[in-house]
Formats: sequence, structure tokens, C-alpha cells
Amino acid sequence: MGRLAANQLSKLWKQPVVVDNKPGGGTVIGTQAVATAAPDGYTLLVIQFPFAANPWLYKSLPYDSEKAFAPVVLAGRSPMLLVTNARSQLKTLGDVLSKARARPDALNYGSSGAGSSNHLAMAYFEEMAGVQLMQVPYKGSTPLLTDLAGGQLDLAFDALPHVLPFIQSGKVRPIAIANAKRSPLMPEIPTVSEAGLRNYEVSSWHGFVVPSGVPAEVVERLNRDLNTVLAMPEVQRIFEQQGVVPDGGSPAQFKAFIDAQMALWKKIVVQGRITAE
Repeated sequence: MGRLAANQLSKLWKQPVVVDNKPGGGTVIGTQAVATAAPDGYTLLVIQFPFAANPWLYKSLPYDSEKAFAPVVLAGRSPMLLVTNARSQLKTLGDVLSKARARPDALNYGSSGAGSSNHLAMAYFEEMAGVQLMQVPYKGSTPLLTDLAGGQLDLAFDALPHVLPFIQSGKVRPIAIANAKRSPLMPEIPTVSEAGLRNYEVSSWHGFVVPSGVPAEVVERLNRDLNTVLAMPEVQRIFEQQGVVPDGGSPAQFKAFIDAQMALWKKIVVQGRITAE
């Protein structure tokens, strides 16, 4: 998302826009770097799902998630998919719920570790469905999906761009998509809500924020230009190919989205007594 936006903004502004990757700490390292950056509008942060969950997963953070940043725009969302291996007898969401309700921990699922987006998506699923599954943590989506394809796991929730290559290869089968609408990439796959668990929606999302204190007129300029980028046919085409649903909108709309996400994941983390690894 950062590279895609940087390339287009460089053309729009006629000056270089540099992507500075700062991995580590479950996104905490990169987030802290921007929290302490000068509030001049020259430094933006791409935030994702962990931004809304980390305040509740960690005992303390080196920044205040709710006060250190000013929202700019929600860029896009990648719906989560409930998937199984191609040879599994679990064909529908009803099959999953029936087996899980018959016996706790009868089914296992892969995650990218405690507090990861696919772990929390399943914790939310368990809470809504009243079931209990066994978590098997991995160091990322690729190894867990590889084991799922090989039959070592029963289930996984993961973002559409992650699972799409495994689905296309025929090694992983989608059961339901955790979105309000079906995906154009696989319109035959029902939503989780359609399949029997009403109002369950989870996505891996991306958006842009700046350090608090950036002048309002600068935030508005950034918002306007990023909305221009998101509306570009080339960007829309890349999003569509990867199963990303473009958003856009105002800073106020993005703030409301972040607030709702924080409230949801606070509930799930606290109820499940989940802590980050």
C-alpha cells in the first residue's frame, strides 16, 4: 500500500515520496517512529489492523494510539476468508459449526501468532458462534497456509490476498468470506452472514495517518490527494486483482472507523485474555 501510494503521489506532487520500511514489534517500531516525527505533513504512516488491537494486546506502548495521530484516509480493506484444505470434509460453514459445537477443540486452526489478525478473527468467530477451536500458531501466513494445504490443519481465517494463490492452485478451498458482500473474484462463495453467522465481518485494512499537530489544511490536502490516487484506474485495477476493496473518504470517516475497530478488538482481547507474543 505504501509503495503504491508513493509511486502515484510522486507523480502528482512532482517530487520523490520515499517508503521507509520499519518492521518489528508487531508494527510498534514503525508506529513509534511516526508518533515522534515532526508534525509538518512530510511524514505519513500506513496503519493496518494491528493499530486497533495493539493497545489492548500490550501492557504498554511507547505512544498513545488515540492521541498521537491524526487520521487522513482509509485506503482499502481485504476481507478475511474462512478456508480449509481441498480434501477436507468440511464443505460449508454449517459443517464447521456442527463439528465445533459437538466437541470443543475438535477442530484446529492456524494463526500467525497470538494477537495476529487471523488469530483475533477466529477469536471473534468463536465468541459469536459459541464454539471453541484449538489454535496452532505459525510465524506468518505463508507457513500456516502451506500446512493447511497439506492437510495438517483444519481451518484458517486469512486476508483474501494471502489465500488467493492457494485457492487458485486448488490446494485450499474457501468456505465463506467475512464481508458484507460476496467477492467479485469468487462470487459463488457465500458471506459468513449468509452462511449462518449473522453480522460477522472482519477485514485486514490499510489507511494513512500523520502525527498529531499537523495543520488541518495540510491534513485536508493529503486527504484530497490520496483520494485522487485511490480513484485512479491503475490503482483500482491493482486493488481488484488482489481482492482489495478500495475505500477513501474523509478524515472524520476514518476516525470513526478506527474508533469502531478499537472498541471491537478491545472486547475480544479482554474477554479472551489475549496477549501479544
